[in-house]
Amino acid sequence: MKKTLFKLFALAFVLAFANACNESLVTDDVNETIELKSASSGQKTYIVVLQDADLNLELTKLKGYEKKQVAVKSTSKKILKRAGISDSEITFTYGTAVKGFAVKMAPGQLKKLESDPSVKYISEDQVITLIQPYVKTKVKPAPTPTAEVTPWGITRVNGGVMYTGSNKIWIIDTGIDLDHPDLNVDLVNGWNFVAGTQAADDDNGHGSHCAGIAAAIDNDEGVIGVAAGATVVPVKVLNRRGSGSYSTIIAGVDWVADHAAPGDVANMSLGGGYDLTLNNAVITASELGIKFSLAAGNESTDANTKSPASANGANIYTISASDVNDNWAYFSNYNNPPVDYCEPGYSIYSTYKGGGYTTMSGTSMAAPHAAGLLLLGSIKNGGTVNGDPDENPDTIGVH
Repeated sequence: MKKTLFKLFALAFVLAFANACNESLVTDDVNETIELKSASSGQKTYIVVLQDADLNLELTKLKGYEKKQVAVKSTSKKILKRAGISDSEITFTYGTAVKGFAVKMAPGQLKKLESDPSVKYISEDQVITLIQPYVKTKVKPAPTPTAEVTPWGITRVNGGVMYTGSNKIWIIDTGIDLDHPDLNVDLVNGWNFVAGTQAADDDNGHGSHCAGIAAAIDNDEGVIGVAAGATVVPVKVLNRRGSGSYSTIIAGVDWVADHAAPGDVANMSLGGGYDLTLNNAVITASELGIKFSLAAGNESTDANTKSPASANGANIYTISASDVNDNWAYFSNYNNPPVDYCEPGYSIYSTYKGGGYTTMSGTSMAAPHAAGLLLLGSIKNGGTVNGDPDENPDTIGVH
């Protein structure tokens, strides 16, 4: 893996971004086409999932993220060499949630690589990009309030509870405002997977907004989160436009699978079309005791067609959205499974980049309500949402 990734202490998502943001996130170039190609014309990025017995055995013996990365990189190079493909454009390697790698190559080389006995399957990478939001009123970040307010969603889920445990919430997103006064950010265990940026600081705002919903500090200013004061860890997989690729998001899930502790929570307020590898990465990580809160998505369609929303498992929770009157948010995806709970997701006020605050709507905002609840313990039944389009009303989860 090219070492363009920078750990926080060095300081040195058309498909949907769960379609989860309001116009405060839209930039002039948001609809810019992003190509998964290298400088060599005609190349595309592919995710290669391995079934190499020797590698699997080696990985079970290794401790530490870097050692696993080295082992997978070494095996990947051997496989590519057998197929006559250059290993110079391996973009990511995965050693925990997934065993495999992402590589840029010409489509004509695909068949030979697929025939290698160490290759389980190959899928073409997908790009996810922030699209036009559902909330039409453009909302700019608000100045820091002089007194703390409790957003309606926090009240609805019985949140605002001071968290005193040691577990953390991992925000797999656009990063987090690292020095926001209303957020307790882990500056050591986060990671930046976005090339061209030097830290997991949030240059979009979406990740910071999710972090505040889940865990903003009870400090007499700004807002308060569901699990107030809990530590939030930025895993930056989306750029300032809210754009990224599944290969990058899988790298983020792989990082969390390796570094998070049982009982930690990962929030994924992002997604796009169905992708087996991303779903499997989330499932594998959840089997390690990490709880995942996943946005259902905002296309007003079946959540089973989206990833990672369609992933299912004992520690995986897919979240739809409601408004202040417990009515279904018209943009929210639906169906049980995979949806487990409905949480507030319409006109949600929370933290933002640059030390600010703003209001956003989407299942991206619903998911971190559930993330905070999961950190506090079991989610309880707070009634059901009105107007669920699948006619099987989702339970509104509360503390």
